[in-house]
Amino acid sequence: MISDLSVQLVSAWRDTSWAEIIAAALAVAYLLLAIRQRIECWVAAFVSSCLYVWVFFGAHLYMESALNAFYAAMAVYGFWQWQQGRDGEALAVCRWPIARHVAGAIGIVALSMVSSYYLRRFTPAMLLFGLYLVLIVIGMRQWRRTLPRPAYAVG
Repeated sequence: MISDLSVQLVSAWRDTSWAEIIAAALAVAYLLLAIRQRIECWVAAFVSSCLYVWVFFGAHLYMESALNAFYAAMAVYGFWQWQQGRDGEALAVCRWPIARHVAGAIGIVALSMVSSYYLRRFTPAMLLFGLYLVLIVIGMRQWRRTLPRPAYAVG
């Protein structure tokens, strides 16, 4: 069983293009930089997403290509937001109101269901982002540590 897995890994490594390897490395770099709240994370995200657009489009995976074009646009927006801050200061980590979280979650679930339908029906792709999920959890914990503590009134 282990030998079968190693053969599959070597075969997958051989069949992977340099563009895809660089895109994956930059995607991980994006998450690691975002965990550290470094603005450079958006540059890594933009380049990674653009490379994935190219790779996926070439493989006729048009939905994934469109999704990564969206990610590239969001990287530009994220960079701009982090660069702007408020009154020229660095953009601080803050909390959203619960209503915004609920609206975002509903939107994500709805878009996921729609895109899942089209991906299953029209493409052979499998969207496996396990490493991303692990790094996202680590990043969320790290960001929560940098949230300003609420001031409590004494007396």
